[in-house]
Amino acid sequence: VDYLDLDASRQLPAWHLVGGVDPLEEEDLTGSEPDDGHPVLLADWIKTDGLNCLKIKLRGNDAEWDYARVLRIGGIAEANDVDWLTADFNCTVTEPAYVNEILDRLRDEHPRLHGMLLYVEQPFPYDLERDRIDTHSCSARKPLFLDESAHDWKHVRLGRELGWTGVALKTCKTQTGALFSACWAKAHGMTLMVQDLTNPMLAQAPHVRLAAHVGTIMGVETNSMQFYPAASDPEAKVHPGL
Repeated sequence: VDYLDLDASRQLPAWHLVGGVDPLEEEDLTGSEPDDGHPVLLADWIKTDGLNCLKIKLRGNDAEWDYARVLRIGGIAEANDVDWLTADFNCTVTEPAYVNEILDRLRDEHPRLHGMLLYVEQPFPYDLERDRIDTHSCSARKPLFLDESAHDWKHVRLGRELGWTGVALKTCKTQTGALFSACWAKAHGMTLMVQDLTNPMLAQAPHVRLAAHVGTIMGVETNSMQFYPAASDPEAKVHPGL
C-alpha cells in the first residue's frame, strides 16, 4: 500500500500559532513589543500573511480562561474571514470532562466557532503508558490528535486504543519516525497533521514536503515566519514560494 501522494498539491494552507500571551488587540499591548516592521496584533498578522488557519494555545488548567481565549480569538478570526481554528491544551488536562465541557459549551453558545474548530491537540499528559486516560468521549466530539505522544508508532497504537483519532507528525522527531507513525496511522484509519517546533531555513523544506505528500487534515503548521522572519531569506532566493 502506498501511503504517500506523489502528485501532491504545490500549495498548502499554513497554520499560524497564537500563543497564550500574544497580544490580540490594542488593549493587550504593554509597550515592550518589538518595533521591527512585522505585525504584532492578531488581525494585522491575518491581513499581512493572508492567514486562514489559527492554532490557539490554551492553559488546560483554567477552563474559564481557556473558553474566553477561544472566544476572543474566534471573534477576531470571524471578523477577518479566517475559516479554521484548532486548540492546543499542551498536555496539562487530567480529566476528559474538562475538554468536553468546553466543547459542549462552545457548541451550545457559539455554534459558528464550534464549527470552525477543526481538531483538538494533546490535552492530556504525553506518557500514555503511565496515564492511560480513556479519551473516547473527547474524540466523539472533535478529532483528537496526539502530539507529544506521537514520536513512536507504538505509542500511536496505544493512543488509538485509548480513543485518540489523529496524529501530529514532526520532522524534528526524525523523518523516519514521522514516516513510520504516518504509515501506521493511515493503515488504521487515523487522520494526520504535520506540525513544527519552528523550522527555519533548510529545515522548512522537508517539513513542508512531508505535509504535502503524506496528506493532512488541513495544510501544515509553520511558524518560523513569526519567530525568525528574516532567518530564511537566503533559502527563499533558492526556493521561491516556499
